[in-house]
Amino acid sequence: MVQKIILSPFQKFVKIESFSGILLLLATVLALIWANSPLAESYHTLWQYKMGFTTESFELNKPLILWINDGLMAIFFFLIGLEIKREFLIGELNTTKKLAFPLFGALGGMIIPVLFFLALNQNTETFKGWGIPMATDIAFSLAILKVLGNRIPLSLKVFLTAFAIVDDLGAVLIIAIFYSGTIKISLLGIAFLFLAFLYFLSYKGYYSKFLLIFSGIIIWTLFLKSGIHPTLAGILLAFSVPIRQKIKTPEFIDNLVTITNKIKEATVSKKPLLSKEQIQEIDELEDWTNKYQSPLQHLEHNLHDWVAYFIIPFFALANAGVVLNSNIPLDIALVINIAICLVLGKSIGISFIVLLAKKIKLIEIPSDINNLQIIGVSFLAGIGFTMAIFIASLAFSNSPAYIDSAKIGILIGSFISAIVGYIILRFKK
Repeated sequence: MVQKIILSPFQKFVKIESFSGILLLLATVLALIWANSPLAESYHTLWQYKMGFTTESFELNKPLILWINDGLMAIFFFLIGLEIKREFLIGELNTTKKLAFPLFGALGGMIIPVLFFLALNQNTETFKGWGIPMATDIAFSLAILKVLGNRIPLSLKVFLTAFAIVDDLGAVLIIAIFYSGTIKISLLGIAFLFLAFLYFLSYKGYYSKFLLIFSGIIIWTLFLKSGIHPTLAGILLAFSVPIRQKIKTPEFIDNLVTITNKIKEATVSKKPLLSKEQIQEIDELEDWTNKYQSPLQHLEHNLHDWVAYFIIPFFALANAGVVLNSNIPLDIALVINIAICLVLGKSIGISFIVLLAKKIKLIEIPSDINNLQIIGVSFLAGIGFTMAIFIASLAFSNSPAYIDSAKIGILIGSFISAIVGYIILRFKK
């Protein structure tokens, strides 16, 4: 019974991510059909529609696709930041022993695909795409594990989730360092002053949702105008959200009993309205509930559905619409390179590094995970959809042909990785 209570939040996370993977697939298919249909012009016109405002001294006027990639995806990265902070403080990455297994997998899954890309790339103009095959799309990969049902031990799902989170952290650092524009130090400095103020308040135990939102908008804008990709602001902002509770469970339960008894004793109105005493106790209950909840956990819980069911599928709808019969010639070498990096780079990188670390006893793998399952999951890690497309849009922002080529390579590589990984895990003995 105790084990079930402990594992249920992770099982809920897997369920959300699995259904998100299905929505992601549907959005991708819809985008491809729409972009290659007689309504193709409406698809491209929609995402290039400009929104925003302009004044004499300030302009924030961007195409809809950039509001999605720079704005909505900042919320996605904010959620990733919350998950990273939670995992490092109290989750699957909070000790060296817990971190070692997924860390070796993540390092292999990031380094080897990049080496594959650099070895296969023969065009100096496509060199900037080396970061594309680094990250794993956790929604798609967990959706496949969900389909496999009880054949997959929970510890393997935890491993996949943990190294995907480390992958995401690596991808965020790569975006910040290599895929940002010319940096305006003064604006960036102001943004970090705001962040430092929020970190100080968090350290002192103060948290305000409204202050977080207000400061977050300012920090996002400063990052955007400074030349650093604004999605990084989402990660850094998440680290300012405290994880601790102001009161512990026994104290909350005692006050809950007291408040419940007072509500019972209060005057009950015959009308569908609360009495003054009941309103006071409900306000008291709300105050105690806010103190009892971890701000980080509360935000993560509230955002997860929005990100999984709306932001990520919407991102796919806006970015996956590659015109297959376009007049723009594709770079076939880039298509093949990215596909190979996702399929072979990821699978070889993760499985080889993990099994080598196991052999020389640097890590300890749970007893219910065998070598074939590690190989199968390493192929699933080649599903690099969301983050890969995002990095491709940054790497080749001035070259539609390379963006389309990269997206097709990502789709092909992710599809092959998914099929091979599924077959290995489905028919393993």
